[in-house]
Amino acid sequence: MDAGTSSFADLVAACAPETLPGAGAAAAVQLGGAAGTSGAAAQGASGAHGESAGPYLPHGTTIVAARFDGGVVMAGDRRSTAGNMIAQRDIEKVFRSDDFSCVGIAGVAGIGLELVRLFQLELEHYEKLEGRTLSLEGKANRLSAFVRGNMAAALQGLVVVPLFAGYDEDAGRGRIFSYDVAGGRYEERPYHSIGSGSIFAKGSLKKLYTDSLSDREVILACMQALYDAADDDSATGGPDVARQIYPVVAMITADGFRRLSDAESGEYARAVVEERTREPSGPVAPLPPVTF
Repeated sequence: MDAGTSSFADLVAACAPETLPGAGAAAAVQLGGAAGTSGAAAQGASGAHGESAGPYLPHGTTIVAARFDGGVVMAGDRRSTAGNMIAQRDIEKVFRSDDFSCVGIAGVAGIGLELVRLFQLELEHYEKLEGRTLSLEGKANRLSAFVRGNMAAALQGLVVVPLFAGYDEDAGRGRIFSYDVAGGRYEERPYHSIGSGSIFAKGSLKKLYTDSLSDREVILACMQALYDAADDDSATGGPDVARQIYPVVAMITADGFRRLSDAESGEYARAVVEERTREPSGPVAPLPPVTF
């Protein structure tokens, strides 16, 4: 019963490594190499028409996060896609990782959900054994190691990229971290977006965001950004008023993690939809007066 380590992932790696996310893909790569399978042959076996199986699995898409004076907000749309088909309309991509942080996923949904569960257990295991929580910096580093552990699967097309955000109790502010497929960790200021619609969402936030926004205004800005992403990216789902499916919104402050209820999220989403019926392009960033 002696764990011997405060890392749950290290414990699993020692006792049952085959259960870790990406382990199956890594074993397949090693088996292909041992059998003398060439890279081209392995790629041909991985999916139809010589493509990776990744595009045919359900994928999560767009996540946005933005800081405000008292913390940070993260929001994600609810659509998952498999190729050109909608796989699910109400998937959740933003999750509580502990009392003062959350994580959103973009990429292959199945592996992403496994990674999130493992990360949640990692933080809980550490807290139970050490009697304290990891620092926000430590949490971001542990998540980086998990993403790096999925590298073999990512090379086969099973890519998962998280977005991590939390309230840094030492610094007294919200922080946002992004990752690349190799586990590289980067702190983002003051907002960021990942997923297929990220370029449109980030462009929207670039014009809407200011440091003086309140928590409610940041939530609204994130909703507008997701709407803009859905407007230009078919894999991103906009608010579905008919089915009452709205983006998942999480807010982390000094008081801890709080996920907005569906009713609260719906209020913001309906406000955005009503505004877009009057002005389809959305709010316009004011230009400074011309002085020349």
